[in-house]
Amino acid sequence: MAEASRWHRGGAPKPNLHYRKEVEIRTTLQELSLYFLFLINLCILTFGMVNPHMYYLNKVMSSLFLDTSVPGDERTNFKSIRSITDFWKFMEGPLLEGLYWDAWYTNKMYNLKNSRIYYENILLGVPRVRQLKVRNNTCKAFSSFQSMMSECYDRYTSSNEDTSDFGLQQETEWKYSTPNSSSPWHWGFVGVYRNGGFIFTLSKSKSETKNKFINLRLNSWITRGTRVIFIDFSLYNANVNLFCIIRLVAEFPATGGIITSWQFYSVKLLRYVSYYDYIIASCEITFCIFIIVFTTQEAQKIREFKSAYFKSVWNWLELLLLVLCFVAVSFNIYCNIQIFLLLGELLQNTEKYSDFYFLAYWYIYYNNVIAITIFFAWIKIFKFISFNKTMSQLSSTLSRCLKDIVGFAIMFFIIFFAYAQLGFLVFGSQVDDFSTFQNAIFAQFRIVLGDFNFAGIQQASRILGPMYFITFIFFVFFVLLNMFLAIINDTYSEVKADYSIGRRPDFELGKMIKKSYNNALQKLRLKKPQKDEDNKGMKDFTEQARREDFDENEIQSAEQMKKWKERLEKKYYSAEIEDDYQPVTQQEFRDGTTTKHRVIPSERLTK
Repeated sequence: MAEASRWHRGGAPKPNLHYRKEVEIRTTLQELSLYFLFLINLCILTFGMVNPHMYYLNKVMSSLFLDTSVPGDERTNFKSIRSITDFWKFMEGPLLEGLYWDAWYTNKMYNLKNSRIYYENILLGVPRVRQLKVRNNTCKAFSSFQSMMSECYDRYTSSNEDTSDFGLQQETEWKYSTPNSSSPWHWGFVGVYRNGGFIFTLSKSKSETKNKFINLRLNSWITRGTRVIFIDFSLYNANVNLFCIIRLVAEFPATGGIITSWQFYSVKLLRYVSYYDYIIASCEITFCIFIIVFTTQEAQKIREFKSAYFKSVWNWLELLLLVLCFVAVSFNIYCNIQIFLLLGELLQNTEKYSDFYFLAYWYIYYNNVIAITIFFAWIKIFKFISFNKTMSQLSSTLSRCLKDIVGFAIMFFIIFFAYAQLGFLVFGSQVDDFSTFQNAIFAQFRIVLGDFNFAGIQQASRILGPMYFITFIFFVFFVLLNMFLAIINDTYSEVKADYSIGRRPDFELGKMIKKSYNNALQKLRLKKPQKDEDNKGMKDFTEQARREDFDENEIQSAEQMKKWKERLEKKYYSAEIEDDYQPVTQQEFRDGTTTKHRVIPSERLTK
């Protein structure tokens, strides 16, 4: 276990060991206090980025555009789209009704420049619909079937993409638009799709948009070569100062049918509006100051210890945390610059599509980096693991059984991956949980936790299904997991036994904190000094012995035995470093154990 302080690094002992230990502990307390200030500042910063209204805004929008059914067909909504007919029903029904709110709930019409979804959310610009296609004859058919297939459309790749115009070429939605290099690609269920394609934007008028949908449907804008259609639009809610960027995706796999997915991003692009936002801004400045201080400290350590610096796991954690902090700062600067450059331009042009997806994409990545950063920031607290006995026992247990756990993990994952490949090959074509090798791995972790679909496995294979399930439960759940628990349990028992006989870590921060606390109470006269308490305890011991009719020789002998016992325990069972030990001499042992007088029983005095 790495030491908590930068002073605790070994080397030649100092002449004054007690002074060195005091400096060491005091330095660690300073580091711990500074780090807690950094952690509190980081928590305020991260929680200030998250607004509880983000969840409710996403929930409201998803309910409107995903769960609203087609009029007269309660089973058809965006989630249940399975054919091109269902897709056009959704476009001309729930999507159209959800985007254009031009009347109050009393059917009173009102005229606004922008639609107000649920009367509170302003539709920014106009929505955009984008399609990506693949060329004909991009796949190879078996020779015996070539005469039966005049057209063949492979899955989507950038090399298979169809960039030629088609249909009514006098209109823009039938012409190919080149992709923007700065826009991120979309990772769907079937493929990874780039920007560009056949694009058209909706109108401000609900009737014009509906006529456009009918025109596209009648002229077969969706063809056999269509592989994906994106529906993008953005909203702004001034009540909670949040932007909601929505993307509805309909993928057309080469197998036929439609697979739907969606993305709802609620982000706070206008950062500094309220007084609380300015508090967050001050925390951001403080965060940068902490990074500079910690970077300077780590640079000094590397220059002082050179290659020995990289032998400690905690030093690697320090470097990882610093790298994450710098990445988070870089993301923050980049996002603020892009928002400053693009937000005004996007808001001014209300007749075109406003691509807020680009801003939301990088903002979400920035949020993810901050989340990972604060996770490792909390993990770093274990560097000060000697704060108390319980945490020290946990740290010692994990460090001692690390080699055994690594050996066990190799054996465990050999068996685990063997079962995952077996399940993928046997059930992959029929059970969704085993449809891919990655899904098979996660499905087996779910089986270990008690979440499984035995009926689907049994239906896929009536012989191999039960055999796979029973043997997996037996070997992985009953044997391997219990072996893992036994390794940790045995190591913990050993550590606890060592602690019970006094083999504790040399460096205990808890004692120093307790000592400082007692000193502060003594200075404030809220507690008597320790020597006075010891003298008072010895005086009470003597007075009680005299009341019990013991003579003076017996009392002196008992006092001597008590002092000898305390010194012996202090020398052999204390947590001080070995350099401070001084052996008990034979004369001291003889004086404490050989006495001519009767020893006063402690049980009798405490009655």
